[in-house]
Amino acid sequence: MRVHDFAAVGVGPFNLGLACLTADLPDVDGVFFEQRDGFDWHPGLMIPGATIQVPFLADLVTLADPTSRFSFLNYLKRTGRLYRFYIRESFYPLRAEYNDYCRWAAAQLPIRFGSRVERVDYDHTRRAYALRVLSAGAVETVWARKLVLGIGTAPRVPAALRDLPGPVRHSADYLAAKLELQRLDSITVVGSGQSAAEIYLDLLPGAHPGGYHLTWLTRSPRFFPMEYTKLTLELTSPEYIRYHHALPADTRDRLGREQRSLYKGISGDLVDTIFDTLYEQGLSGPVRTTLRTGVEVTGASWDGERFTLDLHHGEQDRSFTAETRGLILATGYAPRVPAFLDPVRDRIRWDERGRYDVSLGYAVDVAGDEIFVQNAEEHTHSLTAPDLGMGAYRNSVIIRALTGREVYPVEERIAFQEFGVPAPALAEVAP
Repeated sequence: MRVHDFAAVGVGPFNLGLACLTADLPDVDGVFFEQRDGFDWHPGLMIPGATIQVPFLADLVTLADPTSRFSFLNYLKRTGRLYRFYIRESFYPLRAEYNDYCRWAAAQLPIRFGSRVERVDYDHTRRAYALRVLSAGAVETVWARKLVLGIGTAPRVPAALRDLPGPVRHSADYLAAKLELQRLDSITVVGSGQSAAEIYLDLLPGAHPGGYHLTWLTRSPRFFPMEYTKLTLELTSPEYIRYHHALPADTRDRLGREQRSLYKGISGDLVDTIFDTLYEQGLSGPVRTTLRTGVEVTGASWDGERFTLDLHHGEQDRSFTAETRGLILATGYAPRVPAFLDPVRDRIRWDERGRYDVSLGYAVDVAGDEIFVQNAEEHTHSLTAPDLGMGAYRNSVIIRALTGREVYPVEERIAFQEFGVPAPALAEVAP
C-alpha cells in the first residue's frame, strides 16, 4: 500500500506553488487533488485590463527559489513574451496573464484535476490519513501522512442580503451575469474593495442617457486607496508574522479590522482612473451614477421587479431606502472549514470562535506537524494570509516541516523596523 508523504487538497495559487516547489525533490512524494477540471483563478473577475496587485516577483516560486523552472519570467520566455513584458515596463501582470501563467505551470505537473476529496479519516495503526476521493465517477482511497489544505475561501454575503431572489450576484460570478445585468435600467454595486471598484469601472460606460443608472454603495467613510508605502509593506515580513501571532486573539481580531485598508482597499491608480472616466463622461452631460459612502445595507427585499434596500448612514445615524433592478455584492470572501474534515475534527486545534488555531508554522493539528493550511490563517497571521507575495515564504516553511530540513532558505529577518517591546524590557518584567 502506497502512503504519500503528504496530500494537498485544493489547487489555487498557493498549493500550486507548493506543487512547483516540491516537483523536483526526489525524496518528497506528494499528491495534489482539485475538484475542478483545470486551473482557473477567479474566472468571474477576469475583467479586461485588470491587473494583480503584487509585482511579478510574487509568482508561484521566485521568492523561495529564483532559479525555478516554474518562475513567471521563465513562463514569459517559454511563451515568447519576455521582451514584450520588458517593454511594457510594469511590474504588475494582467490578471488574465497571471491565470495563464498558473495554467502553464499546472500543465507541467501531475495534479489530479477533477478529483473531489469527500472524506478524511485517520488510521492510528498506519499513522496516516485516508482520503476518500471521487474521480471520474469512481471512488478510491488515497493514503498520506500529512495534509495541506488549500481549498480557498468562499464568497461572503452579509446576513441582510442572503437568500435574495432576483438578479443578485456575488462579484465572484460577475462576468457570467454582466450581460443580464446590463439589460436592466439600474444596477447597484455593494462593496468597498478592489473588486467593487473594478466592476464599477467596467459598468461605468453604460451609465449614460438611454443606459442604466449605476450606483456604488460602500460602508467605508471614503473610497479607501490601498496603502502601499514601503514601510507599511514591511508588515508582510517574518518579523511581523511572529509579532502578530504572539498577540492575544482579541488584539489580533481588532488589528484585522483596523488593517483592512492595507490589503482590502482599492489601488490608487484605479481610484484615479474612475475619477478620470467620470470626468470624461461628464463632458457630454450628467453621468447616470450615484456614489455613496458611509452606508450600510441593513435589509433588502425583492418584489418581483426590483430590490428595495434598507440603508443606514453611520455618520448621520439616519436610515433611508433605495431601489435598484440589479444587485452586485462585492462583499469579499471568508475562510471555510470543509465537511470532509468532520471525521478528524478531534485531531485539529480550534480557537474560541471555532476557527483553526493555526501555529506559527501554519499547522492546525494537535500534534503540530500533520495538517497545514494555506490562506486560512488571516486571524492568526494577519494580512500575510491572502497575500500572493507571501505564498512562497509560507510554502518554504511548510516544506521544511514536511521534509524535516530547510530545502528553501526561510528568511527570519527582512524588515528595518522593530515590532513590539525590545527584548531586554521583556526580560525585566518576566516572572
